[in-house]
Amino acid sequence: MTVLNLPQPVLPMVEQAVSSKSTTSLAQQAVESIKDLIFNFDLIPGERFSEADLTQRLNISRTPLRQALQQLEQQGFLQVLPKMGWFVAPIDFEAIDELYDLRILLEINAIGDIVDQGKTELLEPLAKFWIKEDSEYSTDGKSVGTQDEIFHFSIVASAGNKEILKIYQQITDRIRLIRRLDLKKSQRIEVTYKEHAAILNAIRSKRKAEAQRLIKAHISQSKIEARKITLDELYKAKSRSLELEKII
Repeated sequence: MTVLNLPQPVLPMVEQAVSSKSTTSLAQQAVESIKDLIFNFDLIPGERFSEADLTQRLNISRTPLRQALQQLEQQGFLQVLPKMGWFVAPIDFEAIDELYDLRILLEINAIGDIVDQGKTELLEPLAKFWIKEDSEYSTDGKSVGTQDEIFHFSIVASAGNKEILKIYQQITDRIRLIRRLDLKKSQRIEVTYKEHAAILNAIRSKRKAEAQRLIKAHISQSKIEARKITLDELYKAKSRSLELEKII
């Protein structure tokens, strides 16, 4: 599981919400390792792979690996085809659209609760990364991608509803690949900084309606950008990942 470095005030809520995933079983470890292979572009949507290859790459026996593969198939990350074997599930843009729509509803609701319940100070730690001069923006897409997840996850966590937080974690897992590809573009990084800063400033000033309008526009634009992801971009991302491995 990807561990987010969340602001301390919301950490207890986050830890409780995802505690069901913290098992140290070999099968669960394999689930998280395979997700990482997908999120880091070592395995890309539509790509075929073998159980034998994964047992070697993950240094795990067949039984827990098969349990992990079945779990990931149920979650929509993988597909198994008769006489063909295992594949990373192709990107389902209709499902991605629906997940982004659900994000909009959850984050608008969370902002309303944060302002109405006087919890705006819980988001103060986010300002250090997002509110800064243009010249101070990070150009590291992966780092910004992680901070982007922290930003949105913190908004939902700060509202205090643990059941909604569990659902939001599942959404985050499903769209992580798309978000990381989106933030490999320098212009998208700059836009994300500016929009996050505007959202934060509206929340800090308790301008609830404005913050809700801004978060809706922000996620809606991300949804549009997600539609622009191409197979060519996926293969380029995988090539960069392989080059990095050689350097390391």
